[in-house]
Amino acid sequence: QVQLVESGGRLVQAVNSPRLSCAASGLTFSSYAMGWFRQAPGKEREFVAAINWSGGTAYFADSVQGRFCISRDNAKNTVYLQMNSLEPEDTAVYSCAAKFGTINSYSRDYSYWGQGTQVTVSS
Repeated sequence: QVQLVESGGRLVQAVNSPRLSCAASGLTFSSYAMGWFRQAPGKEREFVAAINWSGGTAYFADSVQGRFCISRDNAKNTVYLQMNSLEPEDTAVYSCAAKFGTINSYSRDYSYWGQGTQVTVSS
């Protein structure tokens, strides 16, 4: 079955630049757009970033544009989220998700989800 396993979340200071990883298995990884979403306590899940199958196209939420980078390694079936210039408001559970076909930012269109990894930013 399809599995998405995130790693890299931890308690960090705002000056740190953690990188989240999401390892996928059980699917033809290069056929899927991959997305990162996050959910903070008491808030709805929100889109963070997405990347198309080849890595040639990426979308970012306005709140992270210019601070976060998304990339993928199809040989390793892994997608990454590089987080820079962190803010306390970035504290959330970060989940990766897979969408067959074209890229978009709508969580409802993503079929497979990981369990999430907690990122806590201290100021």
